[in-house]
Amino acid sequence: YLKISKLALAFAIIHSKPPGKSSKEYTEHLAKTVSEQDFGWKWKVEVLEAEVLRLRQELLLNRICPRFSLENHTSAETLLDRESVNSTSYSSQLEDSGCDVSNDSAFDSLGIASDFHQYEHNANTSKGWLERVPPLNLCHTGKEQFLTAPVQFLQHLLEIRKLSEGGVLQADFSELENDSFTISNSVSRLLDGLTFFYNSPKFPVSNLLTEAVCVLISLLTDTKLSNHVLKKCFKKLEEFKKNLIQIILRNSSVNRFQALHSVSQTLVLLGRNNILRNSLISLLLPEVRQFAEQLLQAHQVQSAYDITQYENIFPLFMILEQLLQNETEKSSISSSDYEGEEKIKFLKNLDQIILHLSDEFPLFSLYLWRVSVLLNSAQMQ
Repeated sequence: YLKISKLALAFAIIHSKPPGKSSKEYTEHLAKTVSEQDFGWKWKVEVLEAEVLRLRQELLLNRICPRFSLENHTSAETLLDRESVNSTSYSSQLEDSGCDVSNDSAFDSLGIASDFHQYEHNANTSKGWLERVPPLNLCHTGKEQFLTAPVQFLQHLLEIRKLSEGGVLQADFSELENDSFTISNSVSRLLDGLTFFYNSPKFPVSNLLTEAVCVLISLLTDTKLSNHVLKKCFKKLEEFKKNLIQIILRNSSVNRFQALHSVSQTLVLLGRNNILRNSLISLLLPEVRQFAEQLLQAHQVQSAYDITQYENIFPLFMILEQLLQNETEKSSISSSDYEGEEKIKFLKNLDQIILHLSDEFPLFSLYLWRVSVLLNSAQMQ
């Protein structure tokens, strides 16, 4: 039936093609027209789904705390304008190869950790930093709008939580159980937006991205809200961490080092959560071990190796070190979640690999040894 349908379509295109145009050119024209129509419908569906989610977000907030209302000082448009103003300065920082940065503040400005601490300070000293979620502006066609909406909703949730703890508001968070779709879908859209921003060279690290990361980390570190998020969005968070790791490993841009630093800082901040830290370590260990084996094999047969991948593996080392150092400092937290097959594979014959690579790759061998020491230290703790 499929073959007959294709043949009928081919005859129809041949008979209906305009004069002066070949069948191939006319077929390509028809295919382009249909694909553009499909894209238009898909975009309309995305916009309508985003509007439905926004309405559900407002409804859920009213159910949790009907009296919650803060003065609307800024809006999504303000946030987007602030991002567009600052994007030029960030882009100018990324024009350089990143090998020689004379101004340290330029590099620090791309780090999420310092911004997160400032974000925490602002949240603790001000009760008016959160605004009502503005209606979705359908004129915005970029990914920014779909990232701003979940950010503002989750900011609302965090502010209600903070004010309810202080006795300022009475909130019923049991409504999160009754409407788990809204919060899980909001977090899912937030993670998709973050992945898009990190993965696209058109969007260097901006205020919007920094704020989104800060909101996500605050949500995961909140003792009450994190349970709802982890219960419904754990698989999505695991996928998000895997995507960030692959962004680090596969990035071959000359101007990648500052961007990779910000991705690494995001992974470290995700490791603040005990559950996510253990699973993140389990994801990082096999990547480092696999590359070590590939590097040893290339060294033994005297073949070439990918220098870009060699450079990109060091951010993973640094992430592992910070996570494992936090693990050993908090001895009350068990590392049993990653002491199974992944840890055994990583440590198996590791001393021999380090011994063979130490002369040719001393820095890599040193980092490999330091990770093994931290792993053993966590086990002893």
